[in-house]
Amino acid sequence: MLQLNPQVLDTGTPPIPAARAWMASYGGHHGPAIDLSQAAPGAPPPAELLARLGAAAARPELARYGAILGDAALREAYARNVAAAYGGDVSPADVAITAGCNLAFLAAVLAAAGPGSSVILPAPWYFNHQMTLQMLGIGVTPLPCRPEDRFVPDVAAAEALIDATTRALVLVTPNNPTGAIYPEGVIAGFADLARRRGLALIVDETYRDFLADGANRAHGLLARPDWRDTVIQLYSFSKSYAVPGHRAGAITAGPQAMGEILKVLDSVQICAARPAQEALAWAIDGTADWRATMRATINGRISAFARVVEACPGWSISSIGAYFAYVRHPFAGVPAERVAECLAKERGVLGLPGSYFGPGQDDHLRFAFANADEAAIADLPARLEGLAP
Repeated sequence: MLQLNPQVLDTGTPPIPAARAWMASYGGHHGPAIDLSQAAPGAPPPAELLARLGAAAARPELARYGAILGDAALREAYARNVAAAYGGDVSPADVAITAGCNLAFLAAVLAAAGPGSSVILPAPWYFNHQMTLQMLGIGVTPLPCRPEDRFVPDVAAAEALIDATTRALVLVTPNNPTGAIYPEGVIAGFADLARRRGLALIVDETYRDFLADGANRAHGLLARPDWRDTVIQLYSFSKSYAVPGHRAGAITAGPQAMGEILKVLDSVQICAARPAQEALAWAIDGTADWRATMRATINGRISAFARVVEACPGWSISSIGAYFAYVRHPFAGVPAERVAECLAKERGVLGLPGSYFGPGQDDHLRFAFANADEAAIADLPARLEGLAP
């Protein structure tokens, strides 16, 4: 019998395809299916970006290998963008381009931790983070985040969890799955803790471009003169530029961490796809107005979703922001997976059960509304009414 890696065998199967299979049983009698399962942009990228992606793909030189840490033009453009957004000193040498943000996370945690060590992960967590750590043999120390705190993690609680195996703290803000947006002071407190205890602070900001209007940055960490000693920031171009299929992400880190990240990236990707890098170097400035419009659209859906859930007896929003709403269902004692499956099969609405995001989450469902326009969102009360899982 084939012997396989036990750490991979013990890792859960990707949950979104399994959940989507429920929709095959939906008969359509409540109207078109509403897919609120995956955090993917519903709109296509702007036409000029599509044209540049096509033109770049046709250039023979971009079919060759590029620099391990990314092509110079994109690293320079992204460094300028980050420095302007955060008011900090960020240079191209601080930037690595990756094949998506999941790979950025893998590279960051491999640079910081290894088998036998551990990482503190706020719970509920993004399931791909937990899966990656499981497969790498890195221990996961859950940092419970409570609904009464709007799922914002507590610095003192995190410090109490640090032991001799701890190598990194992870923050995700705006958060997946809860939508929680961590206050700047909380993020600063985690940075102070990481520096004091000699740990890496890995901050995943995949959804930073969907903060509310007027919130131009999530934190001030990159304005600190010593940020390179502690902070590893992750970013995804997928959502903001509507190009998830082109797999483009970024890491911002100091020279000590970046030297180790380079080794990881050389081993697992060699270089990120170069046509996307070429087009995105233009898009950072070239699509700024379009991205502002998309940000306003998503912010509008946050408001619309909140109004709709308020009209659904027994359902309540525990946290909402960026792409996500984390919603408490009214069926006490019923597992979230059963509720989500019933909602998909009988009412044609696909959300993800809270149990997919860690233990103790059976009271909640996660809804990602970037794919749903306001008309679809407005139809939710009729779909939720009378549900009996």
